[in-house]
Amino acid sequence: MLDGEHGPGRPAAGGTDLAEIDLGLLLALEALLRERNVTRAAMGLGIGQPALSARLNRLRQIFADPLFVPAATGRGVVPTPRAMELQAELADVLGRLRRMVEGPAAFDPAWTRRTFVIAIHENPAVALAPGLVARLTEIAPHARLALVHPSRDIVERLERGEVDVLVTAPDVAKGELMQRPLFEDSFVTAQRKGHPRGTGPLDLDTFCALDHLLISADGGGFSGLVDDALAALGRSRRVAVSIQTYALAPVILARSQCVCTLPRRFLSRFAQELDLAPTPLDLPPARLVALWHPRSQEDRGHAWLRDCLYQAAAGA
Repeated sequence: MLDGEHGPGRPAAGGTDLAEIDLGLLLALEALLRERNVTRAAMGLGIGQPALSARLNRLRQIFADPLFVPAATGRGVVPTPRAMELQAELADVLGRLRRMVEGPAAFDPAWTRRTFVIAIHENPAVALAPGLVARLTEIAPHARLALVHPSRDIVERLERGEVDVLVTAPDVAKGELMQRPLFEDSFVTAQRKGHPRGTGPLDLDTFCALDHLLISADGGGFSGLVDDALAALGRSRRVAVSIQTYALAPVILARSQCVCTLPRRFLSRFAQELDLAPTPLDLPPARLVALWHPRSQEDRGHAWLRDCLYQAAAGA
């Protein structure tokens, strides 16, 4: 036989339109392969013999093969080699379809090897990560967790499933995303132990006279939330140092005369190296929310991750 030729009665590859095959035909083929008897197969499908015979005739046309022939004993039918060839593929296709309609598989954190990805900035990560990691490593020892910096295309990454949850301020939230509040936090001002100003209450005049350290997420900025609040009062401060990473803040503060105003949950973790004082300004609380795409709402593993995040926030 020459390359490209096909045996008698066999259509060329791709010659059958998939639209010709419906689920009823595939179930009929499965029943006949299992029962090897038209009467029992029809009963199992809940249809009459004429209806099953009609389906078998259609299958024969589609696959260009008799598929089943009468048994020599006169009882039942015998599958042809082509029918036997289809059996394994049919089991795989129908198995996938059944899993689709049965709903998601059970999620067991004790055995999952899933990798969860949370996009989060440094400041909330310091507050949330310790409790979250402790819970995941204890309850889901085979799972993996990646904490990544939020990117400009974060909404698209959530939609594609590349990121599971975004932790951010509520004003960043997009309308199409699901969200839940995590916590809100007040601001305090930190200084090094033994700072020349002492540890008494911090009044506004002293606050404005001190050198300040500011964290600029975009890099190089020297003005932020505190400066806006001061400007509303007709006051200003001197920002002496601008950094882009939260990790540097406690290190610089511990070895300089600068002070820094940040959320309490972040700074309280460095209370052994820093003194904290109430900020003499009426600043709105720092709020955090968890955001995720609706595609993940019903995913059991994702729901479990969200619950772990909520508990970490409650314990922060």
